Amino acid sequence: MTDDRRLITLSTLSGLLGQSACPEEILPTAIEMVADAMDIEIVLIYSLDIGSEKLVLSAYRGVTPEFARGVDSIKVGEGFNGRVAETGEPMIVSDSANDPYLSREMVRKERLKAQLIVPMKSRGRVVGTICVATRKKREFDSGEVELLAAIGNQIGIALDEARCYQEQMSLTELLSVSEASYRELFQNASDAILVHDLKGNIIEANTACGRLFGCPVDELRGKKVSDFLRGDALNLARAIGRRLLEGEMMEQRYEQRIARSDGSEAIIELVTRLVTKDGEPTGFHNIGRDVTEERRMRDNLRFYLKEVLRAQEEERKRISRELHDDTSQSLLLLIRRLDAMASNPKLSEQVQEKVNDLRVLAVEILSGLRRYAQELRPAILDDMGLVAALEWMAENLNREKGAEVSVEVSGTKYELSPETNLVLFRIAQESLTNMKRHSRANSATVKLEYEDGKVRLTVTDNGRGFRLPPRLGDFAGRGM
Repeated sequence: MTDDRRLITLSTLSGLLGQSACPEEILPTAIEMVADAMDIEIVLIYSLDIGSEKLVLSAYRGVTPEFARGVDSIKVGEGFNGRVAETGEPMIVSDSANDPYLSREMVRKERLKAQLIVPMKSRGRVVGTICVATRKKREFDSGEVELLAAIGNQIGIALDEARCYQEQMSLTELLSVSEASYRELFQNASDAILVHDLKGNIIEANTACGRLFGCPVDELRGKKVSDFLRGDALNLARAIGRRLLEGEMMEQRYEQRIARSDGSEAIIELVTRLVTKDGEPTGFHNIGRDVTEERRMRDNLRFYLKEVLRAQEEERKRISRELHDDTSQSLLLLIRRLDAMASNPKLSEQVQEKVNDLRVLAVEILSGLRRYAQELRPAILDDMGLVAALEWMAENLNREKGAEVSVEVSGTKYELSPETNLVLFRIAQESLTNMKRHSRANSATVKLEYEDGKVRLTVTDNGRGFRLPPRLGDFAGRGM
């Protein structure tokens, strides 16, 4: 798998986990994408059962069902995964069968060799582990450790968020059972709960809310919500309130930024509902939790992906420049010398014919080399932008492959960041490459649609299609 597609796989995995209301359902897809990104045969994901202090096998690939049954439950501290869950640090195992921490004979029977295990973390604590393994010798480098750790944390955060969200929903249902139960649950809830009237006066808050705002609960009562909101955050709160008062149902969670009493800023994930009495609105009920650390980790992952992409593109630039400046010039010099030899009257016709054949071959090699250098990093992308680069790529395909590729642009064009331009160009490039290799198409259309706050890129062709598989992991396994 190329670095481009590896980055796309990581971004897709992050997006899938962030959008899914039940990440457990997409774990099979997630491990297929992990296997694809790591070029690995075996992947196992364990979730930590806090009550029993055991790791429970949640999803796996590449091993027999018998092996999976034999390792479906591991105590914290036991074996490789158990030690990673206990220490919170990654572990590399070069020879599983002869490692002193081996705790299950099933590993030897399965002929597992090298393993890399990293913790899945959320809010600073371990919520599970993710393990990749091979049946042959393999040395995992630091880049692979960082990559798997980033993937593991994304899965861990998604699982933890789903668990917390389910707790929130269960809590909300239980609050309606009785006032006594409500009061106990309200005060002991792990998530912050805050109730305020239509004017923004805080009526009630629980202990977790006091910790979140950095203020005793007794002091919170009577304060205004606006005391903890600034600028855009205050405008967002007012907009949410208006939508609820207009009768709009808002089940989706949203992010809000608050100013704590000590002046620091926190990012919280909120669910807000309208409180009514006798059919009339009286206030708002908010359930939220602190996601500041999770968002920091997400931002770190995005930075990591951006830096990997930047380094990769810099390497592409360097190779493209060397091919153009060094190798191409050497070939050009060779062609000129062959020209000089071919025009030598002292050579026989047979030798001249062979020299001409060599010249034609050298010219073809030079032409291909220049094309490869351009495809590695087309200068037009940096000099003239995304649209010009897409049109250049379409013209090349039309000329060299005999395909009819067109570029359509709609909406009001505006400047995108260099990183966005690069990602969109690489997606279009990979799509058209797949068209040539797999679909047997002779025409394609690249559509670039500019909208408010987003850009949509669509590539369609007239080639043969295929039935979409039920799972994304099956699709990724086709090499597309």
